Amino acid sequence: MAEVGSITEGFTTCPVPLSHRTEVTVGHGGGGKLTQELIDRIFRPAFSNPALDAQHDGAQLPFPGGGRLAFTTDSHVVSPLFFPGGDIGHLAVNGTVNDLAMCGARPLWLSAGFIIEEGFAIATLEKVVASMKAAALAAGVSIVTGDTKVVERGKGDGLYITTAGVGVIETPWKISPASIRPGDAIILSGDLGRHGMAIMAVRAGLTFESDIASDCAPLVAPVQALLQAGLEIHCLRDLTRGGLATALVELAESSQLALAIDAAKIPVSELVQGACEILGLDPLYVANEGRFICLLPESQVGRALEILQKTTVGSTPVLIGRVKAGPAGLVTQRSIIGAERIVDRLSGEQLPRIC
Repeated sequence: MAEVGSITEGFTTCPVPLSHRTEVTVGHGGGGKLTQELIDRIFRPAFSNPALDAQHDGAQLPFPGGGRLAFTTDSHVVSPLFFPGGDIGHLAVNGTVNDLAMCGARPLWLSAGFIIEEGFAIATLEKVVASMKAAALAAGVSIVTGDTKVVERGKGDGLYITTAGVGVIETPWKISPASIRPGDAIILSGDLGRHGMAIMAVRAGLTFESDIASDCAPLVAPVQALLQAGLEIHCLRDLTRGGLATALVELAESSQLALAIDAAKIPVSELVQGACEILGLDPLYVANEGRFICLLPESQVGRALEILQKTTVGSTPVLIGRVKAGPAGLVTQRSIIGAERIVDRLSGEQLPRIC
């Protein structure tokens, strides 16, 4: 039987985005409309300040004596803990490193907090920590502080990890949604949906001729290469919960501009596309952990694509759209046959526990 505020069919529950909810649902953590509702209703009014209100992947903060720092934090509750192409440790480091990179920062230091369920295997914890060490080394950061808590058996679902990070901003550009301008080009760093579908395939027991591997990777190198080349980067956003669609909507609303993309230009691998069709999912909304969009003046697109081609491993960057003056907050997609549709946030929960 369907409950109030949800649609139940078989084993699938999809929360419907009703206003004035009295309880938190799984959908509030999915990165879609319910997540935004929670932020706008609870967190933003309570904590409002200029750094938070910028609605960026991290806070850009003035440093005493000159210069700027970036600061961010993230929690990781992925299930399963190990998946093709990565694991919770790899994800925890790269997720925070990438948020700093999206601020235009060079990541320096991370903290790591572990919430461990009683009975969790020490050998598994050692494997996760070794993965974090390798990921930190690859990203050029140090894990300099942390915390450990253990909760009673049955109350922690194995392992949760929270990481926070600090980086230094060395570019003169203010990379944020507020810097987006009409006419800006939108570049996508590579194909979509690998992370989300890698996890979903494991959960659903799907088998293919070859595994779908997560795209989880640090994004520091391509971003720093763009900045060191002197390109006028207006905004960067990595495509995590809610996928490309949610990232575009967030930027359109924050900048009060309109974004238009071309479906024919958006790369999706055959394996991911096939898995999405089997499961009834749209690749635009599937999570990624190693992809980002870059918004910059159209005159610099050629140089940016050239740099990203050399520095983004295992993917091909493409120009997928442009920024328009209005209507404010609108994102549209031109289909392969030339029709246009509005791109919106997810209404409920599409893929739980992906990060």
